[in-house]
Amino acid sequence: MSITLTENAAKYIQQQFTKRGKGIALRVGIKKSGCSGFSYTFDYADEINSTDQLFESHKTKIVVDSNTLPLLDGSQVDFTKEGLNSSFKLNNPNIDNTCGCGDSFSVKESAKV
Repeated sequence: MSITLTENAAKYIQQQFTKRGKGIALRVGIKKSGCSGFSYTFDYADEINSTDQLFESHKTKIVVDSNTLPLLDGSQVDFTKEGLNSSFKLNNPNIDNTCGCGDSFSVKESAKV
């Protein structure tokens, strides 16, 4: 199981660590919300928990809770800028369906824990 970053995402994360003056990894997670069931969460990790799985792409670390990893396995995190908006985007092969709002999704049965 793995999760990767694009080079663009890795550069942005490193810039944020420099601005913050700390940071070990980008924490990627999932929470229940929206009309399709789940949405992504992104945060900066300053410590690694005992239940975390650690991955590295482009010399930048990503951390995912072990319980969430099956829903994110094989995903790639990108960072995009569109006009004045910028955000992390996840290319997740485990998605079965997305909501019309674009913020929530459901996962394939094979990915569910």
